[in-house]
Amino acid sequence: MKYLLQRIAFYLFTAWAALTLNFVIPRMIPGDPVKSMISRFQGQMDPDAIESLYVLFGIDKQAGIWDQYVDYWGQLFRGDLGLSFTSFPSPVSEVIGTSVWWTVLLVGITTALSFAIGTGLGVLAGWRRGSWIDGLLPATTFLSSVPYFWLGLVAIALLAGPGSFFPSSGGYEPGLVPAFDQYFIPSAIQHSLLPAFTILISSVSGWILSMRNMMVTVAAEDYITVAHAKGLPERRVALSYAARNALLPNVSGFALSLGFIVGGTLLVEIVFSYPGLGYLLFRAVGAKDYPLMQGIFLVITISVLLANLLADVVYMLLDPRTRKEG
Repeated sequence: MKYLLQRIAFYLFTAWAALTLNFVIPRMIPGDPVKSMISRFQGQMDPDAIESLYVLFGIDKQAGIWDQYVDYWGQLFRGDLGLSFTSFPSPVSEVIGTSVWWTVLLVGITTALSFAIGTGLGVLAGWRRGSWIDGLLPATTFLSSVPYFWLGLVAIALLAGPGSFFPSSGGYEPGLVPAFDQYFIPSAIQHSLLPAFTILISSVSGWILSMRNMMVTVAAEDYITVAHAKGLPERRVALSYAARNALLPNVSGFALSLGFIVGGTLLVEIVFSYPGLGYLLFRAVGAKDYPLMQGIFLVITISVLLANLLADVVYMLLDPRTRKEG
């Protein structure tokens, strides 16, 4: 219990530091949303209209940075993330809520599949060295080093186009209204196939390599030799003794991946114009939408910290040494 309380205290401090940076970084970007809007109109706006925009967006140019920081924390404790400048007058929470599920479903499903497939193949490759699965390592090494967005561009060039089954952009067919019906769901699945394929191919290779290397290392340990000497079945030694211990580093990596699910794969969403949280962040940065940027960073930060806390708990359950040291 002491170990768990220490980890919670550490993550609370980390959350405070991350949220403080979340406040500071957007304000270091030159300009503000009103100036960005003025540039779209090529400066042809009445000065009174400009002042009205500052009042409308709640930007107090006279307030000091400390006053803004205090107001920022006050809004967080009230659950108020502010109004989005680009989607005014929609609240930031509403704008994020419409995009986050696209990313969670796309990246969440592909992350879980890639972890399960990669870990399973990694166990076989590490335990049966020299087999045909182990011979696939050069290909997996190459794929793991290829960026997501480059694979996305290749997939669009080869598989998408006029008359193709795979759409090259968007989350669903134009004209459809998001709803759980027989028209929208098949369209959404069809539009997610290429982004999901891109993420799956790149990420599964990394899981295979890491699990295979850990299996090779664990297979040389003394307790594996003792298990064989006891006459235990090969399958039990591989799964209960070798794979369980080799899985520990992958559990931490998987928990981190779960945390970054909310942030999505930014470049993949940009390449496919997929309506997820990463693409929303890209548009918010371009429009200097401070409240929306801060809201997205807040969601990503909390997700990563909770995923790390979950990894610590799972690690503590899988490895008794952690509990003893704690």
